[in-house]
Amino acid sequence: MNTAVGPEMDDSSVRLRPVVDSDTQFLENLYASTRQDISCLPLSAAEIQRLLSMQFHAQHEHYRRYFPEAQSDIILLQAEPAGRLYVDRNGDEIRLIDIALLPKYRRQGLGSAILQELLEEAATEAKPVRLRVEPYSPAVRLYERLGFTTITDEQANLHMECRPGSVCP
Repeated sequence: MNTAVGPEMDDSSVRLRPVVDSDTQFLENLYASTRQDISCLPLSAAEIQRLLSMQFHAQHEHYRRYFPEAQSDIILLQAEPAGRLYVDRNGDEIRLIDIALLPKYRRQGLGSAILQELLEEAATEAKPVRLRVEPYSPAVRLYERLGFTTITDEQANLHMECRPGSVCP
């Protein structure tokens, strides 16, 4: 990975490695960090934890069922797990299934740099990058800044793409 990132990070400090079974707890904690909306539910801390765990495992199984050939990676920053990146390179598109970073690594340019590299790969292969995102997610602004456009709005999800030769690299 040749990722350009913020001033406190350099290209050599960021890399991807395949997800292994021992990453499950990290991935579950990462998932929980993306679901702060659940904390407002009238549930005990233990009930919220069980709900988040159940949702994480359901999402994990969904990804495995619908994207069996996808590449699932841990994003490492200076050898420490910082996030996850799931990409399906299938047929005529590159599908960004999921990207998530721990809160302390957000808004530092790491996600943008990783996505920029994915867009460069897509441009080289003359394939669009496609994704699905919740319309209220802060990631929508990032995707739009990188050149993604909404191709379908299903209210619960936006389907977005970036085609080589458009605004994307």
